[in-house]
Amino acid sequence: MARKLYVDLKENSYNIFIEKGILNKIGRKIKNIYNGKKIFIITDENVNKYHGDKVKESLEGAGFNTKIMVLKPGEETKSFNTLPKIYNELLDFKLNRKELIITLGGGVIGDLGGFVASTFLRGVAFIQVPTSLLAQVDSSVGGKVAVDLERGKNLVGSFYQPKAVFIDPEVLSTLPEKFYRDGMGEVIKYGCIKDKKLFDMLITLKDRKEVMNSIEDIIYTCCSIKKDVVEKDEKDLGERMLLNFGHTLGHAVETFYNFTGFSHGEAVSIGMYNISILGEKQGITKIGVSDRIKEILVNYQLPYEINIEHNEKIVDTIALDKKNLGDKLKIILLKDIGESIIYDTTPDFFKEVN
Repeated sequence: MARKLYVDLKENSYNIFIEKGILNKIGRKIKNIYNGKKIFIITDENVNKYHGDKVKESLEGAGFNTKIMVLKPGEETKSFNTLPKIYNELLDFKLNRKELIITLGGGVIGDLGGFVASTFLRGVAFIQVPTSLLAQVDSSVGGKVAVDLERGKNLVGSFYQPKAVFIDPEVLSTLPEKFYRDGMGEVIKYGCIKDKKLFDMLITLKDRKEVMNSIEDIIYTCCSIKKDVVEKDEKDLGERMLLNFGHTLGHAVETFYNFTGFSHGEAVSIGMYNISILGEKQGITKIGVSDRIKEILVNYQLPYEINIEHNEKIVDTIALDKKNLGDKLKIILLKDIGESIIYDTTPDFFKEVN
């Protein structure tokens, strides 16, 4: 069943379309919202193998002149150093400000391609076509686009909303197990911060097949939560910070392992569990919440522990985090499952990790 959500951000508003098989008719769908001639597609090798030709053919069948750029998969591609190569390809294609970029891929491609769109010629329209579970439920919605620096993740970026988001749950069938679990880390996060009913439902699902039977509802629920939060706080200065539950520690873990030790969803899982233990110690989080989070992470074969001998480096990375406002570090804690708060502290809060 086709679903649609409207993200109401005044002149930056757009629709999220959720429909099985939508990739096969994407050319026709885009024709409804874009009347230019050229479309530049940014994707990676893994996604291109499964979906590149299909998307290109659908677009060309609708009369668009398209060019596809295929990048190496992985977080290492989301680097400042990748940008000049993409800008040069766009210049060679002679893409102008009234034309369109499509990001076809997971969170890395969406973040990188969105940042390219926000900066090339001072801003070109782009459409998100997320192909990973993590991107479908989280990173493709809300307009956060960025690249990484050596000293940390997403340190150079902007808020730049897409023209539309097209989500095809069918593409998840080709997702390797690691990336499926990666996405489930973010799905669980939504249950933790805003939706106890979602959390309780997720804990009853036995395997990937059962999750896939409910996947459209799961994606719709997560996107609805994100839409509501983004509408209230587009620039991430208030309520939108709740979406960062598990991320402060998670990003630091990713950076510590140079983006090769843990995937984003795995790092966030570690962050959610450990920060809930710290929240319980502070008397903010209800006792037993960390055990429930551990239970659901084990259920989805996600990690919850890290063994780091010297956690000073983790704390130093947290001190650099862009969620620092002034001298304060804003972190997200749960009072209970489905109930989250923004808590002012300092990086020293994390010194008890482990």
